[in-house]
Amino acid sequence: MPIRLIAGLGNPGRKYERDRHNAGFWFVGRLAERACVALKAVAKYQAVAGKLAGAHGDVWLVMPQTYMNDSGRSVGQLARFYRIAPEEILVVHDEIDFLPGAVKLKLGGGVAGHNGLKDIQASLGTQGFWRLRIGVGHPGDRDEVADYVLHPPRPEERELIDAAIDRGLEVMPLVLADDLAGAMHQLHSKPKPPKET
Repeated sequence: MPIRLIAGLGNPGRKYERDRHNAGFWFVGRLAERACVALKAVAKYQAVAGKLAGAHGDVWLVMPQTYMNDSGRSVGQLARFYRIAPEEILVVHDEIDFLPGAVKLKLGGGVAGHNGLKDIQASLGTQGFWRLRIGVGHPGDRDEVADYVLHPPRPEERELIDAAIDRGLEVMPLVLADDLAGAMHQLHSKPKPPKET
């Protein structure tokens, strides 16, 4: 089933825009920019949203404005109104279990304490949606995670995160063409070292 909704997770407002937790917002913002899609506030869905013309019809690009812990309200409302199935949804989010620079695509699985994912799962009634996981690193102590994700990455980490976002953007044509297996293969394959001349 083709992807019909891409939701980037984050917290709204200038106070949070540079935080690690907003990696999903960074991704969707860049995707919209590349595709020349204007993102506008849509009060009905409590989101900033726009439509991208995909090979299989329109694809919603969404940044919920409900704060991270309430992301499911926005995603769920939009999905129900347009009859978008969970497996037609791609959620882009920060992933503390990956180092900065890592990016992976998967369908379903646990939410590993991520409140945005937890709320979307509760709203959709399933874990069976796609995720694009952007590594932001771990502070090393479980008790420091909340504070860590609500702070900006160091400049060298931000560079790595931006590079991971670029790699995620590179596979979007495959995602939008409903070739998620191809997108995963490309994204998860290690680049081959250059041949010696």
